Amino acid sequence: MCQKPIKALIFDVDNTLFDLVGAKRKACHAISASLRRRDGARIYSYFTRRVREYEDPENLRDYLLDSGLYTEEGYRECCRIYRREKMRHIVAYPGVALTLSRLRSRGYPTALVTDAHHEDACERLGISGLAPYFDHIVTCDHTGKKKPDPAPFLLALDLLGTRAPETLLVGDSPRRDIEPGHRLGLITAYARYGDYSPAPGNGGAHHVLMTFDDLLDLVGADGEDRGEI
Repeated sequence: MCQKPIKALIFDVDNTLFDLVGAKRKACHAISASLRRRDGARIYSYFTRRVREYEDPENLRDYLLDSGLYTEEGYRECCRIYRREKMRHIVAYPGVALTLSRLRSRGYPTALVTDAHHEDACERLGISGLAPYFDHIVTCDHTGKKKPDPAPFLLALDLLGTRAPETLLVGDSPRRDIEPGHRLGLITAYARYGDYSPAPGNGGAHHVLMTFDDLLDLVGADGEDRGEI
């Protein structure tokens, strides 16, 4: 249990609340199958090149062009398959809904900080059934900045009305969540279960979560009082 007086929580979204990487990979394999190929992993690699944004469908156009498969109609069909299959596989990690429900019943204010655009973030939260558990959503549309820039986290703190030392940040990325959270003075919890990166280290997190519901032990949400926890 954390020994600091946590008064609110900030959460990352993708790969912290649900497995977006897994959903994207399944969508890429579905595209590959539709093309009668077996290169779903290669398709996914186009999203991780950092040539374009991670969610940019133009990555699919690049794949089709490089593979000698491009037609405008084929590209549009691949985009349809990608979106349909990705959204179909966005499912909350085990224990997420129950944990968030318990936090909410104990009166903890919650905010989300994500690099996704607002419309996309709301859609994913709706599909995963998690939208009712959050008081505030901060996306790149609100600040014009993406993590690890401090602006989204500062806006979340402002919306929550809490100070950094009394706010817990939960995220799967050491570089984009934990390190900037540390610099701002937040209490940090590294969602190890959602980090696909092979890089070692946890960004100096105060706590490491192996499953989402480890959070209940950390904040003492099953206790009777919310003060010193």
